[in-house]
Formats: sequence, structure tokens, C-alpha cells
Amino acid sequence: MTTRIDTRFAAAACDGRAALVTFVMAGDPDLDTSLSIIKALPQAGADVIEIGMPFTDPMADGPSIQAAGLRALAAGTTLKKTIDLVRAFRAGDKDTPIVLMGYFNPIYIYGVERFLADAKSAGIDGLIVVDLPPEEDSELCLPALAAGIDFIRLATPTTDDKRLPAVLAHTAGFVYYVSITGITGSATPDFVQVEAAVKRIKRHTKLPVAVGFGVRNAESARAIAQGADGVVVGSALVEALRQSLKDGKATPQSVKAVTDLVAQLAEGVRSARRVAAE
Repeated sequence: MTTRIDTRFAAAACDGRAALVTFVMAGDPDLDTSLSIIKALPQAGADVIEIGMPFTDPMADGPSIQAAGLRALAAGTTLKKTIDLVRAFRAGDKDTPIVLMGYFNPIYIYGVERFLADAKSAGIDGLIVVDLPPEEDSELCLPALAAGIDFIRLATPTTDDKRLPAVLAHTAGFVYYVSITGITGSATPDFVQVEAAVKRIKRHTKLPVAVGFGVRNAESARAIAQGADGVVVGSALVEALRQSLKDGKATPQSVKAVTDLVAQLAEGVRSARRVAAE
């Protein structure tokens, strides 16, 4: 079955460019502002939207995303409200792929079967659960695939050719390549090494490979886009939102702060293949 994720990456490839994947935290700084931001992302240039599930112990996230999760939790955001956020978005957008990203604990507490049923009915297309390795596929990955929800796996610079087949075995939608070792937003990737890594992964899979971690601006997005099928940006958007807040609360500039940066990133991504072709 062709999914929204498949369709969107195929459309970007047909345009001769990478897809722009944007990450924002559900409920940051409050649910109403969060929904306004998510609704505005496609028009600003986002091809795929990742929505963070707030969690108290986000071990793979850097300071910006950790702080965003804490703001969201303080605003009363729960996993149910995160799913409802997607449902509200879907009322006006049937095409943009939505991926939930986070950790297994909130899903486990919610109940896997209930979570997958609610996620599917809300229009969620994929999951990235960073603390579930392939050895735990029976916990969520396989049930998600059976429910028609893509399970997107992360590969890292330390994922060698021996480990890669296990990582890719049940991956669907796209492969998320983490361009650096460490937490989100912590370093600038080596673009030559990233392109080589993407080529290596693509020798093992026909899925698109999207690259994230360390992409902060149009220039880095353009550089990554020249060698990847997708560019993922998270910490920079979360930080742009944070800088627009006053005493931790949304201001009239908050939505625009995010969408302006998305528009710049989208231009960087969309110009990459044009630059490469000249």
C-alpha cells in the first residue's frame, strides 16, 4: 500500500530535490499555538511534519528539545492531546505526512493497541521511537506495520554494514540517518561523510534516506540536500520558537518565527539540486 510518506518523497524526487522534514514539539508552548504552527508548516515549505511526543526523560535530545518538552508538559500536553492535535490538523490537511517522534514509555503507558488504533484514526502516518532497537520489534514496530503505520528507524555513523540489515529489516517510510554522534542540535555534520554514509545505506535499501541532527540554516540544509532524499530540521525550529516567547508564553511573533525559518530552509533544500546540476 502506498502511504502519504511514500507519495510525498516520490513527489520530491520527481521534482529533482530532497524533501524537507520539519520537527516541532506537540504542545510547545501551548496546544493552541502548537496547532497553529503545525497548520502553517506545509505552506511555509515543509513536506513532512514530525511531531514530538513530550517526555520527562528524553535521553537523545539536546537542551533545546528537552526544554520544549518540559514547556509542553507544563502546558498540560499528554499523548492523547498530541494525537488530538494531529486529528485537528487532519481536518484541514489530508495530504501532508505526519510522523510522531519520541520514546516508548508514554506509548507503553497509553497501551500499544489503543495507541495504534487512535494514531491510525487520527491520520498519523509514521512513528520514530528512538529507544526501541530492532531486537524489540515485537513491542511496537511489527504491530505498527500491521496497523498500516510506518515504523521509521534511525541509522547512525556507528551503524556498520554488519548492523545495518537488522536496522533496516522492518523499516518503512524512510530511513532517518543521524548525521552526528551525540544529542540533537549539538554539532555541525561533515557533509562529505554524510553523503558517503547515505550512499552506503542506499546500497542496502530502496527507501528514501533523510538526514537530520545539526541542520540549522538554509546553507546546511542545501549541503545535506545535495546528497540525501530528505533533510530533517528540529532543534533550530524549536529554538526559533523559544526565542519568540515571552516568559515562556507565546507571542504574536511565535508562529511566524518558525515559519520564516522553514521558508528559508525550504529554499535551501529546493535550490540544492539546481546548484548541483549547474
